[in-house]
Amino acid sequence: MTGAPPDISLVVNTFEKPRHLALVLESIALQEGVEGRFELIVADDGSRDGTADLVSDYAARVPFPVHLTTEPHDGFRLARVRNRGAALASGATLLFLDGDSILPRDHVAVHLARRRAGVARIGDVVRLPESACRDLDPGSLARFDPHRVAPAAERARIGRRHRRSVWQNLLRHPTKPRLAGGNFAVWRDDYRRVNGSDERFRGWGQEDDDLGLRLRASGVRLESILDATCTYHVWHPVDPSATPRWRDGVNVPYFLRRGRLTRCRMGLENRNSRSVLWGPAAGLGTTPLGRAILEALGDAPVAAAGGPCEIEVVAWPGGDRFSRRAECRLLVVERGRRADVPSRLSRKADQTVEASTEDPDGLRATLDSAG
Repeated sequence: MTGAPPDISLVVNTFEKPRHLALVLESIALQEGVEGRFELIVADDGSRDGTADLVSDYAARVPFPVHLTTEPHDGFRLARVRNRGAALASGATLLFLDGDSILPRDHVAVHLARRRAGVARIGDVVRLPESACRDLDPGSLARFDPHRVAPAAERARIGRRHRRSVWQNLLRHPTKPRLAGGNFAVWRDDYRRVNGSDERFRGWGQEDDDLGLRLRASGVRLESILDATCTYHVWHPVDPSATPRWRDGVNVPYFLRRGRLTRCRMGLENRNSRSVLWGPAAGLGTTPLGRAILEALGDAPVAAAGGPCEIEVVAWPGGDRFSRRAECRLLVVERGRRADVPSRLSRKADQTVEASTEDPDGLRATLDSAG
């Protein structure tokens, strides 16, 4: 692409729903008041149907840049798909969209008008009934009014969610409003600051909740845009990997872990131990296990004594304790001795792992995955 970069990059995720994707793409082609201001990136999770041909044909007839990223399918990997799309983006703002939800004609324009430094705009989707979607095709989309056929209960739900979001921000709630990944806009620099979506989330659910918490931890404010726009979900059967209840999701234990890093370990970049700011305990080098940890860290960046860090590390046996501000307090215990750790130390640890001085590769792997 030549010339100035676009103001906004639309990142649409998809997997083997070509009919739905065709509708979403057509709704993007129908956007009004944003000519020359956006690009489109279709982030595919390895579809083995006609998705690539569909995108290629579409790109040949629309007046804005269209890119496709895909790789072999390896299970549900929404976080990875979004990161691959974001990596191609050149716009100052990223607008993430689901490949089964059509956009009203002013959707992109509203997001552009609402942009503000340090703020991510979060939305939601209105679920259209099967009867309204059965005969819908790209050729008829220009005459289709999704708001008119949207169930009243769904429209009311969207209104309630917006009002709750406003109230939660006024109260400075620490974890709400929650981010819904199928319709949200974030500054590209803010997305990069948290290292994008955490690709350790594999399978259905929780990656959006995690991203919202990490954006908030980085200083980004999450504000609803539902008073002005939303997207409309085109009916399809529920994905078999989805769970009826949030708490039953395969990713819930990982999401609920303590010691979440604002910049995730596996995202836009894979951050090994040498790209994390460590806070070794003062006496770490006085025990065999502690010396092995320091050797495994090598030339990794280390915070000043007592200064804040991403991961503070304490070895046991040893006389150290956690004593500085850290996003993750890591307790490394000599293998086979976890039961001997004093409760006052284990209670303060966010994450506790066992390691052996006789297994340096295993110790390095442990340090590479903490947080």
